[in-house]
Amino acid sequence: MRRTVKELLVDAKDAAELMVDLAYAAVFFGDDDLASEVLRLEEQVDDSLVELRTACMLAARTLDDAHALAGVLSLAMSIEGIADSAEDIARVQLKDLGVPSVLRDDLRFAEEVTARVRVRATNQLEGRTLRELELPAETGMWVIAIRRDVEWIHGFSPDDQLREGDVLFLQGPGEGVDQVRALAGAPPLALNEPTEVGGVSNLDRAVDLVVELKNVSEVAVGLAYSAILLRDLALASEVGVIEDKSDDLFHGLEGWVLRAARELEDPEQLRGLLHLAAASERIVDSAQSMTRVIETDEPPHPIIAAALSETDEITADAVIAPGSDLDGSNLRDHRVHTNTGMEVLAVDRGGRWIYRPRSRRELRAGDRLLALGPEEGALRLRELAGDHRPEGDEGEWVMPPEED
Repeated sequence: MRRTVKELLVDAKDAAELMVDLAYAAVFFGDDDLASEVLRLEEQVDDSLVELRTACMLAARTLDDAHALAGVLSLAMSIEGIADSAEDIARVQLKDLGVPSVLRDDLRFAEEVTARVRVRATNQLEGRTLRELELPAETGMWVIAIRRDVEWIHGFSPDDQLREGDVLFLQGPGEGVDQVRALAGAPPLALNEPTEVGGVSNLDRAVDLVVELKNVSEVAVGLAYSAILLRDLALASEVGVIEDKSDDLFHGLEGWVLRAARELEDPEQLRGLLHLAAASERIVDSAQSMTRVIETDEPPHPIIAAALSETDEITADAVIAPGSDLDGSNLRDHRVHTNTGMEVLAVDRGGRWIYRPRSRRELRAGDRLLALGPEEGALRLRELAGDHRPEGDEGEWVMPPEED
């Protein structure tokens, strides 16, 4: 059965984003099997995009049709760039290019941590579906893949049931890890951020920049999709700012790697750092190229908005009302990520965007939060913010009248 352009675009986008998550997880856990799954997904993305291009050519019967579909093809090229970069990250593991152990330690404390947990004999997950569990909204953790015996499952349905022995790969806030482990019957890890001992070496500085590049690449992709869906040119320009920052980070990284090479007996282990950083920087480039579909006078093809609104995660905004739970508070006080499953990508404060706000940054009435996460988490986020628009309404927000 031939798939529609929208279905192909959704499939390619979701698969490419999953590839990035799994590729970094493969590096973090040193897992060749997981890295091989990334390469298999890359073939799926290629097949979807070839079919998509064919469908677009068949649909373009006039010059106007061709102009309208050009944006769809442009977005497809950007998605392909993300998928190719994810493949490069996976090959760092498969080709054993060298990943310093300190990098794996630091990746545990990136903006979103990656965790692996096995469902034990005594657990609260077996026989329940992902939809019933609502892990993203209850713990902030997303299941990105499941290993069941020797089989990898990543295209799972919300109605799939978990089983004893399943190995879950998850991403989310650090405080959500032990919550999932408790549900799986596993002992807590009680992750604590490592304390620095002595001075910071050149290798430490290089590793910190790789982790920061990973973080900004994920933010750039999320903001790019949000800018397109909301047709927000200010947000699109912010992606350009992030792209400039990623260039600076990569150039700085090269210098620290060269300095670190002089201190190591075996500088070969630094090759992996450069490959990971270069792939992350290319993801940011692809994110910036996406935003060009809204930088023209003509609106993007409706298929683009329809496809972006039907993916696994949704983009939602919430404006903080005076006197609400979030007014004068911060993200950590209410454990926003853990309790709603929504990751706050950026804050619009008086027309200035603050991306990846730190958990202790004070929020104020009038701040507009842009977040990414499960559909059920959007309403919870708005409740905390005192934003009374109905779920899915992205129209103009009106400040509620003050109570007498």
